[in-house]
Amino acid sequence: MGEFCTVTREDHLLVVTINRPEVMNALHPAANFELAAAFDDFAADPELWVAIITGAGDRAFSTGNDLVFQARGGAIEVPPSGFGGLTNRFDLVKPVIAAVNGYAMGGGFEIALACDLIIASDNAVFALPEPRVGLAALAGGMHRLPRQIGLKAAMGMLLTGRRVPAQEGKELGFVNEVVPAAELMAAARRWAALILECAPSSIRATKESALRGLEQPGLEAAMLGNYPSVGAMFMSRNFREGPRAFAEKRKPNWAGE
Repeated sequence: MGEFCTVTREDHLLVVTINRPEVMNALHPAANFELAAAFDDFAADPELWVAIITGAGDRAFSTGNDLVFQARGGAIEVPPSGFGGLTNRFDLVKPVIAAVNGYAMGGGFEIALACDLIIASDNAVFALPEPRVGLAALAGGMHRLPRQIGLKAAMGMLLTGRRVPAQEGKELGFVNEVVPAAELMAAARRWAALILECAPSSIRATKESALRGLEQPGLEAAMLGNYPSVGAMFMSRNFREGPRAFAEKRKPNWAGE
């Protein structure tokens, strides 16, 4: 358990909680580096297959960069893996779910956008308000949002800094599900459980192929791309275990590898 985030293991699931509720889970350098270390460990552990990130308390997932800390002369320092240890982590092939409770503003929203799924409480609010304070969404928000919901919808948020409630986020397409606040973590764990029913090697191959394929100029190039996780899937025990379990009418016994 760290000072600024808590980490709990639940079998093959890791739950990471940003733990600065007194400042609505805003992040300063020490918190960023703690989160980076937590996700370094997640990436390296073959027995951890899915992660959930959320915020402590019921007010905020994260309100982004701790501007008060910065205004008081605090250093601006971010680990190589990016804000929250996630926004620049382009080599992570394991899925991460954002369970957004309350405000996800600025860098907080950028952390959520860097995740593979966003499950939101019905009181969640999303925004990239950096231009309103003379800044810009430089932790991926300006690039991820247009790719995830289309240019015009994204520009409607980026150029205004406006606040978007959870249900509108679902309609725009960056939220997967909206649930009552009391049911948020149960819903996030339900999504995680569905992923955990699948072979982790197949999940990694799928995530890497989908995201790297988007970088290709066309469908043919994407389909013919070289994705290391696909090769690893073919070589894994799961590649034999899945068909065998199907034929034997039993639940597969997946390996993390």
